[in-house]
Amino acid sequence: MYRNTIQYLAALVVFVTIGCNNGKNSEDGTRAVSQEQQMDVRQKWHWDNKNGQSDAAGYAQVVKVGPTIYVSGVPTSDLSPAGVARLYGTLRACLESFGATPQDVVKETLYTTDIEAMKLLNDHRKEFYEGDFPAASWMEVSRLYEPTAKLEVDLVAYLPATGERK
Repeated sequence: MYRNTIQYLAALVVFVTIGCNNGKNSEDGTRAVSQEQQMDVRQKWHWDNKNGQSDAAGYAQVVKVGPTIYVSGVPTSDLSPAGVARLYGTLRACLESFGATPQDVVKETLYTTDIEAMKLLNDHRKEFYEGDFPAASWMEVSRLYEPTAKLEVDLVAYLPATGERK
């Protein structure tokens, strides 16, 4: 199976490389970049960091590519209604860094060291989405990156073009 995965990825790279701009190069031999591709420039945001990323930790809190926003996991060690509310408040601030709202979230991934406790706190999580829920995956893990963390949530949001919003 590993070999098939490597072969698939190699084929995908070739397909994408050839498929960009229909495989045509500009007159000077460089690959032309369409206006659509130029709009897909990667933008980053990280708490009070002018570079948009944490060089020490090696990540950006939020990365936006085109209309898609990726929010890195936000942790908490407080599995209580107040702890969950604070965590989702932090996620809201991350989304707002690029003008998104919880209604723009299309995928949520929740990692917890205590899935049963999170089930009991789900109503507090649902308040964040105001009845418009994204696709979601919940996983119980033995440990998170921050040693005391009991919950970590990351998000993917999609910002539709103006006029396409609900």
